[in-house]
Amino acid sequence: MPTYAQLEGLYRISYYLTYLALQPIHLVCVDKRSKNLFVLARYDEEIEIEIARNGDVF
Repeated sequence: MPTYAQLEGLYRISYYLTYLALQPIHLVCVDKRSKNLFVLARYDEEIEIEIARNGDVF
């Protein structure tokens, strides 16, 4: 289950990708080992984003 900080980060990233950069998001999932959120985006799935449990994006 994502933390509140992760959900805030996911909202910011999703807003930026879909409304400002006009890029599709293909996958959002939780990594079972690290508990980070993983986002795969862009038409050719080039953008990979991880959101840590404390909300840090890398």
